[in-house]
Amino acid sequence: MSDCSRANIASRAALQQLARGEGRHRCCSTPDMRAYSTDLKERLVRAVAAGQPMREAARRFGVAVTTVKRAVVQQRETGSLERRPIPGGPRRIGKDQEAILLARLQAAPDATVLEHCAWWAEQSGQELSEATMWRAIRRLGWTHKKKHWQPVNATRKRAQPGARRSPTSTHSSSSSSTRAARTSP
Repeated sequence: MSDCSRANIASRAALQQLARGEGRHRCCSTPDMRAYSTDLKERLVRAVAAGQPMREAARRFGVAVTTVKRAVVQQRETGSLERRPIPGGPRRIGKDQEAILLARLQAAPDATVLEHCAWWAEQSGQELSEATMWRAIRRLGWTHKKKHWQPVNATRKRAQPGARRSPTSTHSSSSSSTRAARTSP
């Protein structure tokens, strides 16, 4: 069986997975998104090296054109198509330590972030920045309101960052400042 027919069978199988709701698609940002396999990236690079345009290779393998471009550039620059390490380090306040922080928030709701940082350094011996403490507190679902910490209001639906707000009241087509003034008869 030739490489071309194997690739067509593989791309048909990928399309069938998408039709069943399995796998991934370039337009979907699902939480189970994983990196493309090294094997797929090798096939993409081979197809482009054999003279196939990137758009055709992307369509043939069911990936975005940018995926093809990234694979070709990565092969050219590094000589390898292995996954790159994920940037960043581990959390300073891990899942196992969040219960300790939650107890602290409940015990001292009037404390400032800097006071929480100082307390954390005293308790665990680990210095934290204000930003790290803020992120940990927000992960726990707490917010700073009216000079003390409290859980985020559970009845209020929080929109994703960058999402548009839904209108809270019906707005007329023009405000009083933009309406033409009435003239007396």
